[in-house]
Amino acid sequence: MQEASVAIRLNPFKGSDGPSGTPVPWSPFGRILESRPSFITDPLLHAGCYYVQDSSAMFVGHIFRRELSRLGAASGLRVLDLCASPGGKTTDLAASLRQACGDDFLLISNEVMKARTGALLDNVALWGDPAVNVTSLDPAVFGRLLPGFFDIIVADVPCSGEGMFRKDPRAREEWSPELVELCAARQKRILADVWPALRQGGVLVYSTCTYEDAENDANLRWAAAELGGTIQAPEDDFTDWGVKITACGNLLRDGEVPGEGQWAGALIKTAPAAGQRHYDLQALRPLRSGIPAPVQKGRDIIPHPDQALSIFFDRSSYPCVEVDLQTALRFLHRDALVQPDAPRGYNVICYGGHPLGFVKNLGTRCNNLHPMSRRILKDV
Repeated sequence: MQEASVAIRLNPFKGSDGPSGTPVPWSPFGRILESRPSFITDPLLHAGCYYVQDSSAMFVGHIFRRELSRLGAASGLRVLDLCASPGGKTTDLAASLRQACGDDFLLISNEVMKARTGALLDNVALWGDPAVNVTSLDPAVFGRLLPGFFDIIVADVPCSGEGMFRKDPRAREEWSPELVELCAARQKRILADVWPALRQGGVLVYSTCTYEDAENDANLRWAAAELGGTIQAPEDDFTDWGVKITACGNLLRDGEVPGEGQWAGALIKTAPAAGQRHYDLQALRPLRSGIPAPVQKGRDIIPHPDQALSIFFDRSSYPCVEVDLQTALRFLHRDALVQPDAPRGYNVICYGGHPLGFVKNLGTRCNNLHPMSRRILKDV
C-alpha cells in the first residue's frame, strides 16, 4: 500500500514561512512535502506559521472559497465550522475569510466533544486570528438560539472513515455496514438540528472522509429534499489531478490523489429562515472569544500567552528577544531560560522573526509563560 503523503498549509498572515514543497492544486497556501520532517521541533509550527493538514482535507476549503466568491465575499459574513476539532478547516476558513473580507467577519469554531476542545483551542491560538470564536455546543443549540444567523455553515461530519484506512488501522478495524448506517443517520440528525441557523440563501458545505454514498451524495440529496435546498454543481476543475465528480459533489480517493479520502459538496438553502440577524453571542458561552486580554495581579499586568501569537501583535508593546533554534526549543519545552542582556520584565521570545510567547526576565533567570498544554514533551 502506498504511503500517505505529508502536507502543510501556510499562514498568509504570518509571512507564509514554513517547509517548502509542491503546491496543492486546490489550496493557494497548501504544500505537499517530499518527506515528513520533525514538525514538533520546528519553532515555526509553534509560532502558527503553518498548519499540518492532509491535502485532500484542503479540498473542503476550496469548496468554501468557491461559495464565498459566489456570495460576493460581502463584509460582515458569519460562518460556523460545526465539527471543528482539531482546527485544520477552521484555520483554512479564517485565512480565506480574512483575505476576502478584511477584518469584518465572524467565524465560530465549534466542537461538541469536550475532550477534543483542547486541541482546537490550542490550534486556534497558534493561528492567531482574533475573529475566531470557539464553542462546544450541540448543533441543535445553534438552530435554537441563532435562527437564520449564519451565511455559511461548514459541516465536516463524523463518518465511517473509509478514506482514512491507509493511515489509520483502527478505522479499518472499526468499519462495518452497521457503522455506515449509524453514521448516515447521525449525519442527518446533525444537519436537521443545525439547519435553522442557516439563513435563506446561505450555503451548507458538507463533507466526510468516507466513500459511502449513503453518507455523501444520498445525504446531501436528503437534505435538499427534506430541509429545503438546491445542490451546487460539483467542481470540475481538478479531474486531471484525480478528483472525481459524483452526483452531488467531489470525491478524492487515496491512491488517486496525493492525500487521503475526502468527499465534499455544497447546498444552498431555499427554505425560509425565521429570526432576526442580531443576537447576543455570549449566550453561546464561548470557550474563546478573540485574543485573551492581559490580567492584572497586584501591581503586575500579566500578558496572556496568546497575545504574542496574534496576527495583530504589536511588537512595540514588549521587548522582543530573537533567539537561536536551541533556545527556542528550550522555551517551547518550558525550560528555565537565562537572558542577562534582555530587559527586566516581560519579553517576547522570537525565532526567525516570529513570536513564540512570553517570559518574565528577573535578571538571574526567566519565568517561562509558555502554556503547559502546548509544551514540547520530548527531550530537546
